Amino acid sequence: MKQRAIGTEDKEVRRQAILDAVEKLFLKHPGRMASVSEVAQAAGLAKGTVYLYFPSKEEMLLALHERHVAHFFRQLMGKLAEKGPFDFDDIFPVTRDHLIRLPGYLELTSRCFGLMDREIPADTALAFKARIAQTLQAAGVHLERHFDMASGGGVTLLLDSYGLIVGLWQLLHPNERFGKAMRRPELRILDRNYEKEIEHGLRALWLGSMAPAKKGKKR
Repeated sequence: MKQRAIGTEDKEVRRQAILDAVEKLFLKHPGRMASVSEVAQAAGLAKGTVYLYFPSKEEMLLALHERHVAHFFRQLMGKLAEKGPFDFDDIFPVTRDHLIRLPGYLELTSRCFGLMDREIPADTALAFKARIAQTLQAAGVHLERHFDMASGGGVTLLLDSYGLIVGLWQLLHPNERFGKAMRRPELRILDRNYEKEIEHGLRALWLGSMAPAKKGKKR
């Protein structure tokens, strides 16, 4: 890893090694952002080399988040490439295993949302959003085919699902900043099993989204 990357493949290997180091440090200390020096040391690279790939520690975190998202969509598209018919119980395990249970995913997602508002350059954030939009569009088309949904319905369902996954986690996640204060009687309503609640919420969302398509088909 200390040799100079020459070809495109070599550069991608080095880039992934940097992101591996970022992920390792983030999982170890999710409450703080590792410095470029720390990432370089963990990756076995010079600090200047890391800067050749990522201009800032914030952009490294965003790149790691995008890697997580890309991995999820590869798994989802792989599932949707199989022969159906599918229902919610066929799709939910992909979401559960590669988003909900993926170590650090939800923490990093929340962190990156804030970074894109304040720390990430606008052109970098917009380019990231454009790539995500393209991926959503492709996955949405596959959902529409499997579930007999109207055009655009697949993207809407994915966006609503993602908003529910992240938003509910942010609401229920026990923030260390508040500590024992979260045990106050008026806050006990938020003391819930996130995975159980999100499965219930997503099931209701998906079944509700599919119901109009089924009714229309019967006509």
